[in-house]
Amino acid sequence: MLVYITMIIIGFVLLVIGADLLIKGASNVAKKFKISETLIGLTIVALGTSAPELIITITSASQGATDLIIGNAVGSNLCNILLILGIMSIIRPVELEKEIIKLHLPISLFVAIIILGMELSTVLMSQRMILDRLDGMILITLFAIYFSYPVFSEIKNIINTNKEIKKSSDKENINVFLSIFYIIIGVVLLKYGGDFVVDNATNIAQEFHLPERVIGLTIIAIGTAMPEFATSIVAVIKKDTSLAVGNLVGSCVLNLLLILSVGAIITPLSFSEEFNNNIIWLIISTMIIWLLNFVGKKNTITRFKGFILLAMFSIYFIELFI
Repeated sequence: MLVYITMIIIGFVLLVIGADLLIKGASNVAKKFKISETLIGLTIVALGTSAPELIITITSASQGATDLIIGNAVGSNLCNILLILGIMSIIRPVELEKEIIKLHLPISLFVAIIILGMELSTVLMSQRMILDRLDGMILITLFAIYFSYPVFSEIKNIINTNKEIKKSSDKENINVFLSIFYIIIGVVLLKYGGDFVVDNATNIAQEFHLPERVIGLTIIAIGTAMPEFATSIVAVIKKDTSLAVGNLVGSCVLNLLLILSVGAIITPLSFSEEFNNNIIWLIISTMIIWLLNFVGKKNTITRFKGFILLAMFSIYFIELFI
């Protein structure tokens, strides 16, 4: 037990160092090429911090452990939008860009509803709820479309302002290759830090004989959300809130579209009624976060709203064990 706890502590240290390097490298790239930090968060940082979820999905799918795949994806999203965003806003009120509110949050909500619809539609054709390979192909196509849109939009903006970028870039004393190196090292440290946390926390849970579904929705979900947590907290402390929010929202969409699609393509994913309840929790939580932007201080997750999110996460977490 002591060895497991020690490895978890080492994992957290790697996560913090990796998050710091990833934020530093990503921010430098954004400044150098005048790319919005929200876009960097939605793409590079989101893909980097979601590496643990993707690796666990491939490993679990090859072993037929579908409960871990679904629990990992859905649980990580609930951690992102309730636990991590709640803690972020308590540290410093989080201002959301209009694009996040008008486009990315609604898409995240829409994708969760699509997945719930895919599950329920299979009930009409069989006795169980399942995401099959066709569903996986549909989800991965939606993933490609979603992540292509902001990239092409940003490229268009860069081309339109090319001369201004060149002039301002000359003044920026930023080493692009060093920044990319920071990003790569940061992702590697996040990956191994996440592995240390997840593997050893799972070992502890198994000693207490917790079921696979609960392990996936709690320990593995929280463990694989640690890169997002570390990256987002470091970003908020450094006042890079756009990058932090982009990371969280991008990771949520990525978890549902890429993580579940990869798992379903490797092996069809069976859903239980309990998982349905968790997806409904995700839909309600995403809708509440979206609505909170129109209550009180507009487009801002205040500290009070952050406490609401943490209270919701506490209720969800307690319900899992009841």
